[in-house]
Amino acid sequence: MSDLAVGGVLAIGECMLELSESPSRDAGQLQLGFGGDTLNTAIYLSRLGVPTGYVTALGDDRHSDWLIDCWHREHLDTQGVERIAGTRPGLYWIKTDEHGEREFSYWRKEAPVRQLLDDHERVARLRTLLSKAQYIYLSGITLSLFSAASWNTLLELLDGARAEGAKIVFDGNYRPAGWDSKDEAQERFESLCRKVYMALPTFEDEQQLFGDGSPEETQARLAALGVAEVVVKQGPSGCHIWTDRGPLSVPVPRVVKPIDTTSAGDSFNAGYLAARFEGQDPEQAARLAHRLASIVIQHRGAIVPAEAMATVRGTD
Repeated sequence: MSDLAVGGVLAIGECMLELSESPSRDAGQLQLGFGGDTLNTAIYLSRLGVPTGYVTALGDDRHSDWLIDCWHREHLDTQGVERIAGTRPGLYWIKTDEHGEREFSYWRKEAPVRQLLDDHERVARLRTLLSKAQYIYLSGITLSLFSAASWNTLLELLDGARAEGAKIVFDGNYRPAGWDSKDEAQERFESLCRKVYMALPTFEDEQQLFGDGSPEETQARLAALGVAEVVVKQGPSGCHIWTDRGPLSVPVPRVVKPIDTTSAGDSFNAGYLAARFEGQDPEQAARLAHRLASIVIQHRGAIVPAEAMATVRGTD
């Protein structure tokens, strides 16, 4: 497992069991895997050599045991994985069409991660763990998991971690089905972004949630909330970056035909954050991020085989 004692990345969120079907498989044949937006990013970060841990809650069933075994093999620190008796992980069923686009069905309303911040002892353990992190990574899906009381607890934990020097990294990743209302999502996104150092939104999501007319509008809105580094993703159109050095657009080096777009943004985020963690500049970081995402979308599933990433550190 990674050692967070010297600083690293802690990702917070939900991982679910994944049942997947595709046009290439016989009718009725499914493949078991796992995925979740922040978990996907955490695994790719770990593979890129960044000390990374995952914070979530699982049950006490055999599938939860299997998930933790898989994460250990990916060298993830699992100190932040709580086990809640009598529960089991959420599940999603994914169907991918011949163009690589996805259709999801979810069974997750009673997933144990929704209880993560309901217990004082679990919160105390998490507070200690977060104090060790250099970066804390969350997504819009993370924000949708918690009750009002747990949401306030999460904000307090993040404030404590920031006081210890942690930087908050946020990917908007807005999924309407996870929210009671758009107003609730907007309120939580804006509250969180007032604490965020780096934002990695997808423009389509920001357009849907906030009505942004351009990546420049997204950046201006986030900068007004105090976000110092904004990277707006636009899929095959590349990304737009704003830092204190000014604006920068980085195109995708080579547009590829996707087989499965699952985890495209998650892997981009991992590549970008890994490079910045190593001290590379934003343009270098975006180029690594584009390379990783282009590899990922040419494979099925959220997590591609490790050997598929052998060329990701190459040149454009």
